[in-house]
Amino acid sequence: MNAKNLLTPKPLYEEVAERLRNSIFSHELEPGAWIDEQALAIQYGISRTPMREAIKVLAAEGLITMRMRRGAYVTEVSKADLSQIFTVLALLEGQACRETAQKASEKQLEELDSIHLKLERAAADRDLDLFFAINQSFHDKIQDICANQWMRNVINDLRKVLKLQRRDSLSKRGRLENSLLEHRKILAALLARDGEKAEKLMKEHLLQGQLAAK
Repeated sequence: MNAKNLLTPKPLYEEVAERLRNSIFSHELEPGAWIDEQALAIQYGISRTPMREAIKVLAAEGLITMRMRRGAYVTEVSKADLSQIFTVLALLEGQACRETAQKASEKQLEELDSIHLKLERAAADRDLDLFFAINQSFHDKIQDICANQWMRNVINDLRKVLKLQRRDSLSKRGRLENSLLEHRKILAALLARDGEKAEKLMKEHLLQGQLAAK
């Protein structure tokens, strides 16, 4: 068998990082919680070395904060953090929307339309978890079409930090409906291949998300 076709086993620390990441997103480990390396290593049945490596990965993603002589803590997102994150996201995702309107194939636009239809159904059913997941798929598809991996990497890291709290914002009165309306307008601009308008609408959408997250 050709060695190039062999699958390389995932390093243990990556599996540990994924498990920790899921615990943080589910709030099993809440914002501000101390990461007890020894207790978690025992719970996972591993040594402290892969646990420490996993913590470094999540610290690089912004999900864990290292404090001098105090250890590792789940990151708490402040109002100042939110403002800065959404400002950067608005710029990057706005640019991605502009490029998507310009370069998307008809098939790719149809795929965006299909994703949005699922978003409409999730909103009608008041299924917040599903709406959140499909909303992410919509934004991911725009990144796929834009095909700027450097931009995508930054956006993904920022969105991981937002996942520490952002889902709760959809439960605020009127936010689900407003978010859906904003997506409709973005989609319409993309289908019309109006890059300037799509960029403007995406920026406004994200800044509205910032207001809802406060």
